[in-house]
Amino acid sequence: MIFGANGDLTRRKLMPALYSLASERRLPPGFALIGTSRSPLSDDEFRDKMRAALTEVDEEIWRAFANTLFYVAGDTGDPDLYKRIGEKLAEVERRFETGGNVLFYLSLQPSQYETAAEGIGAAGLAHGNGWRRLVIEKPFGHNLASARELNDALGRVFPESGVYRIDHYLGKETVQNIFAFRFANGIFEPIWNRRYISQVQITAAESIGVEGRGAYYQEAGALRDMIQNHLLQVLSTVGMEPPAVYEANAVRDERAKLLRSVRIMKPEEVALNAVPGQYGKARVGGAEVPGFREEPGVKPDSQTVTYAAVTLFVDNCAGPACRFTCAPGSVCRGR
Repeated sequence: MIFGANGDLTRRKLMPALYSLASERRLPPGFALIGTSRSPLSDDEFRDKMRAALTEVDEEIWRAFANTLFYVAGDTGDPDLYKRIGEKLAEVERRFETGGNVLFYLSLQPSQYETAAEGIGAAGLAHGNGWRRLVIEKPFGHNLASARELNDALGRVFPESGVYRIDHYLGKETVQNIFAFRFANGIFEPIWNRRYISQVQITAAESIGVEGRGAYYQEAGALRDMIQNHLLQVLSTVGMEPPAVYEANAVRDERAKLLRSVRIMKPEEVALNAVPGQYGKARVGGAEVPGFREEPGVKPDSQTVTYAAVTLFVDNCAGPACRFTCAPGSVCRGR
């Protein structure tokens, strides 16, 4: 069950990934997907939109996969939406013999997470014949207080074991390969330390514009959209110590140790170690790209940061601190 099924994340990431699993015969026989968003679409119209999001398609595989896609239109703040979702879930359970297992994936703006979770709980959809789980994409809160408030809200609906806070960036093949590059490479593993590496530069560069994500980006900005989640996760993967065993909790614990070693800047140090910015209009690949303030859904006087570069110091080694620089959309500077 995808909330925000007509959004950018679903079209660019989720649907291609699910279709890839279908083409590899890795989806279970009882798989079905229900999408919901505010756009008034029929099941067939939703399938057509998802088909357009895919590049290379085997028509036979697509026809079988498309028959598992369904759609329910509505606003996440409307209690009637969850009643209709419940009816559709019951229909899908009977038709596909899902056993009542449901994964709710919130592909929404962060401000709607709590609303959606509470709607699921109020309609009794958090419990059923099988397991019920909730997946939330980053950013998870905009500061510590809001993250705790969101945790409390979700805990009133789902048990902690049923809540998955994910960062899809960690699923990228290049990020996954860091483990093999670091720990299984006889050339690099012995020299992966401060004595041989003077700096690490992490760059997330995109050649596209906002492309319809103005409303979301207006709320999030580059720092929350990229650095405090994606790039900090990459930083922790690059700088963490080898885990005792390669399993989820051990890797998580080592990443957490690294993040706790990041030096907290004093207010007067921020201007020395961080640079904010906002993109204006430009030409990218020979095409005109509008400036951020010219995007739909963006205020003409917006101060939202769409470029950010940050230098971080990791104090987990003897002697001079290791130095990392994360800069979305730029060549990083560090020493």
